[in-house]
Amino acid sequence: MTYANTSDPTTQRLSFSHIGFFVHDLDRMAGFYRDVIGMTETDRGALEGAQLVFLSTDPAEHHQIALVTGRPTNMGFNCINQISFRVPDLAALREVRRRVAVDPDVSNLECATHGNALSIYFQDPEGNRVEIFFDTPWYCEQPIREPIDLECDDGDIMARVEELARSRPGFQSRAMWQRQMAKRMGLA
Repeated sequence: MTYANTSDPTTQRLSFSHIGFFVHDLDRMAGFYRDVIGMTETDRGALEGAQLVFLSTDPAEHHQIALVTGRPTNMGFNCINQISFRVPDLAALREVRRRVAVDPDVSNLECATHGNALSIYFQDPEGNRVEIFFDTPWYCEQPIREPIDLECDDGDIMARVEELARSRPGFQSRAMWQRQMAKRMGLA
């Protein structure tokens, strides 16, 4: 098996843009991602017998999520592991958690840290796993996931996360790790 050359200028121009997934209840799911997650509906319409709703948080991206009708009712397994959204800080993470917690169709709300991020996880109204997170200033080898109480003081939370990150192999600053990754990807 041959893998892509990461120093190839063609692959260096790739950046992730959006995801589309099938839903049962288009209006409920569009409302959830719009009203609870905070996305903007950018377009809506029909194509080849399906109804679509496009949502984004970035004016440079027409859509970051495309919701499409036609999700089979007899699926025994959801192939979406998770849909992740970045927020800028702990206050924003708490605000999203507050909105998610009052939605009656959301389940399995959990708060966790990975050392390199603080996250909340939950199932959206149709059972898709969603992560909302913000990056910490640290890197440590993954995977790691530890529960965290977001009701604690910001300083206490960040001290606990830093302690966890420092206890893991490969601990370093996020900035140092990003420089190493840029070199590894042939971008520096």
